[in-house]
Amino acid sequence: MMTALTNLLLREDTRSRFKSRAFIFSMVMCCQLIGSQARAADSAGDVEDLKGSAFADAGQQHRPLEKASPIYVGDRVSTAAASRLTMHLGADTIIKLGENTQLVIDKFLPQTGGEISLESGSLLFDHPPGRPRKPMQIRSAYALMAVRGTQFFAGPSNGVFGVFVQAGSVEVTGAGTTVTLGPGQGTNLDRPGAAPTPPVNWGKPRIDAAYDSVR
Repeated sequence: MMTALTNLLLREDTRSRFKSRAFIFSMVMCCQLIGSQARAADSAGDVEDLKGSAFADAGQQHRPLEKASPIYVGDRVSTAAASRLTMHLGADTIIKLGENTQLVIDKFLPQTGGEISLESGSLLFDHPPGRPRKPMQIRSAYALMAVRGTQFFAGPSNGVFGVFVQAGSVEVTGAGTTVTLGPGQGTNLDRPGAAPTPPVNWGKPRIDAAYDSVR
């Protein structure tokens, strides 16, 4: 009789442990599904092309990037030395990053536009002409850039931080001063907190050097 009772208790304990494990497994899967859905809702785009190495950091996650990797709102995207990264954001916005560049996707919504922080390095913003474009702002330690154009460069150039517009226009604000750049024009900011210089036409050698740094 004692043996039968012992076996019964063992079976009940086994069932109890099995139910507990099943419950824990279900909760874990549920949390992963909810997290996955939340991340999908915050998707900003993906990697279109990569040369060298690039990474995305968000919270405690550090993700090596490769072609077709997803990019999320809140990601800090960085490139390594001698590397280039092309991101496809939203429906038709392309952002190219040069080497040793860091930027944060602070906000990106197809309906309302976006905000990006350029923490270091250089970028090329490209949006097809003739297509509707939502408001975009790009912040750096040097200036706030309100994007009105379809293609422009921002980053180190000729020993300063330069902004150059290939098409459309960009408003560059620093130290309480705003300049508006048109096609072929650029401005310089020699240090954080400095005012942008008046718009001037950049020469071909400087334009080529700027574009080469992100291609």
